Amino acid sequence: MNEGAVPFKFTYHLGFYRIIELQFLTLEVFSDFLLIVLKDLLPRRKDLRLILMSATLNAELFSNYFGGAPRIHIPGFTHPVRANFLEDILEITGYKLTSFNQIDDYGQEKLWKTQRQLVPRKRKNQIATLVEDALNKSSFENYSSRARDSLSCWTPDCIGFNLIEAVLCHICRKERPGAVLVFMTGWEDISCLRDQLKAHPLLGDPNRVLLLTCHGSMATSEQKLIFEKPPPNVRKIVLATNMAEASITINDVVFVVDCGKAKETTYDALNNTPCLLPSWISQASARQRRGRAGRVQPGECYHLYPRCVYDAFAEYQLPELLRTPLNSLCLQIKSLQVGSIGEFLSAALQPPEPLAVQNAVDFLKMIGALDENEHLTHLGGYLAMLPVDPKLGKMLIMGAIFRCFDPILTIVAGLSVRDPFLLPQEKKDLAGTAKSRFSAKDYSDHMALVRAYEGWKDADREGSAYEYCWRNFLSAQTLQAIHSLQKQFQYILRDAGLLDADAGTNNRLSHNQSLVRAIICSGLFPGIASVVHRETSMSFKTMDDGQVLLYANSVNARYQTIPYPWLVFGEKVKVNTVFIRDSTGISDSILILFGGNLSPGVQAGHLKMLQGYVDFFMDPSLAECYVKLKEELNKLLQKKLQDPSVDIHKEGKYLMHSVQELVSGDQCEGRFVFGRESKKLRVSSDSERFAKDGSNPKSLLQTLMMRAGHSPPKYKTKHLKTNEFRALVEFKGMQFVGKPKKNKQLAERDAAIEALAWLTQTSDKNQDEDDNSPPDVTDNMLKLLGKRRRSKRRSG
Repeated sequence: MNEGAVPFKFTYHLGFYRIIELQFLTLEVFSDFLLIVLKDLLPRRKDLRLILMSATLNAELFSNYFGGAPRIHIPGFTHPVRANFLEDILEITGYKLTSFNQIDDYGQEKLWKTQRQLVPRKRKNQIATLVEDALNKSSFENYSSRARDSLSCWTPDCIGFNLIEAVLCHICRKERPGAVLVFMTGWEDISCLRDQLKAHPLLGDPNRVLLLTCHGSMATSEQKLIFEKPPPNVRKIVLATNMAEASITINDVVFVVDCGKAKETTYDALNNTPCLLPSWISQASARQRRGRAGRVQPGECYHLYPRCVYDAFAEYQLPELLRTPLNSLCLQIKSLQVGSIGEFLSAALQPPEPLAVQNAVDFLKMIGALDENEHLTHLGGYLAMLPVDPKLGKMLIMGAIFRCFDPILTIVAGLSVRDPFLLPQEKKDLAGTAKSRFSAKDYSDHMALVRAYEGWKDADREGSAYEYCWRNFLSAQTLQAIHSLQKQFQYILRDAGLLDADAGTNNRLSHNQSLVRAIICSGLFPGIASVVHRETSMSFKTMDDGQVLLYANSVNARYQTIPYPWLVFGEKVKVNTVFIRDSTGISDSILILFGGNLSPGVQAGHLKMLQGYVDFFMDPSLAECYVKLKEELNKLLQKKLQDPSVDIHKEGKYLMHSVQELVSGDQCEGRFVFGRESKKLRVSSDSERFAKDGSNPKSLLQTLMMRAGHSPPKYKTKHLKTNEFRALVEFKGMQFVGKPKKNKQLAERDAAIEALAWLTQTSDKNQDEDDNSPPDVTDNMLKLLGKRRRSKRRSG
């Protein structure tokens, strides 16, 4: 299907009958849902007739599902395409495979990935076993001894960069004109192969070959280049993922090179983890790839695997219902009141594993969408209205209730579409630096997204949106999609009575970043990773996976240390190891109050969360206070969800203030968690430190910069909807944002304090509690900038 979860649908009348015509491109989760409903409906509606159409799905399976429904085969027109499998390719090109020339080179940065190809697999999956059996049974007697020797050395686990290079050289030297489409597994393979081809004397010659790439993460303007015709006598080669199988047609493609693999999302129900790993494609996908060469003229396809391996492929791809988490689907089933979730899904075309269904039900219970009897709660009713993942829907509802709506709205809309931060391979470092600028050193990918979006809106009002996106490596199309989704979400929540008509009221607490973090936690829980600090390194651990890694494009991946005990994240994916995507640092107080249910430990003052994976040790009276506060907060939230007209900020005024104070005042030291060392609490705030004896923080910062030989800092002030001002100070490519204040002068002063606090954080441990002398920021700044102070002292 194209981007969505619903197939193409046409409804019309023909005499007495009402005809529903559905066209499936792939079998998505909600396609299965629709089929279950239609199968149940057809016997009750004698006037209803259903027509299902697909060019890629198993027609016999569909026919049997609907009780032996008649099938009609309509042949589509494509030009003939000659298929060459690996044994044919070796004969045609004379290329010889060895155990060494099949190792794919991923460069120095990914040396481990190159070396891993030399290590034999300990465990083989089902398709790998079938491939091995098929090779053992094949004799290839009709082929030359050279080809047979090569086939005996073939390594199925490698992509085959060198073989692809040899095939492309053969096409460029000996075949007729026409573009070449090369199917690869993902961006990493595409970029590494492209670098290898660019170094080749023929394939890297721009006067003879136009080498292009196509991947979903690329900017639309870059993707459009693949449709343009190359100059005369120049052959176009496009390296693409399986998105080029059905979603797009490149008219001048005559040759297709198929590596036989694709990155496909599967779901490990046992470990409750989605996996994104290269796997063998189905026969239907292989035919679809081959057909790309015959859209407008006769073509040729080079399959980089033997015919016997193709015969061992599964005939069709597994439906999405069997390879993804079922949280959203199970919520919709309950909202339609069609009975038990398990019973309903057992009627699917290919029913999912019971464990996958149970995992989804357990998750919906954990976030409060279902009660213990699997009945929809008030929260679950609101979540079912929102066209978004349940955990993001919960975040959105909490943002509305706690009156910090706009930043949460941006985060939810941003997580519902593709990442707006582009990562072009040639400018990866520059793109990473651009993203980190939006972080403002607050250890949050989600807050970076908010700042990027707000900057885009400001630039759009000034007529410079294109330049802003180009400078910051942002996708204008994705930012526009976020803007459209925001309107949709706002309309639904306003209609449900959870939003006030006054935007200022909805955002009265949007300036409280700690509260925004708490709302992010309430939505993304149980996506929680502990931050483990060692002497010279830092690692992250989750309950299900043990040690995990951060994606390279996360702002948190750029820091040597993160001053938060926990990270909340929205998604984890197993590639070679488990990676967590966008993350935000949170404190103990946020996790205790906005995370999962608390249970008492063995001893007094011991609280547990997530079946004891998370432990909190504290004074018993403090533990009792947290438990009671969380209970009262949950009661207040339930009251709001039952009756949206209740103003909990008036009815629970002191409770809400207490929660805000706790999440804002936590020093993020992880002091409640066993095994973590507690730092000495600061006795004075940054504001008191840098404003002693009437000192002006702005003057102090400017003096500091001028002494270090740099330009004075620049200030930008923004008038907020709350009729307050927020300032940003910028110097040396760094930006620091202050808290909202009543006027511009106070806002700029607070931004200067934030900058000074960061510049002097290295000297906190040396500052005595009773020391009233002004902070020696000059020394610290000179150390950071690598300036010489001794020479200045001598000259004085």
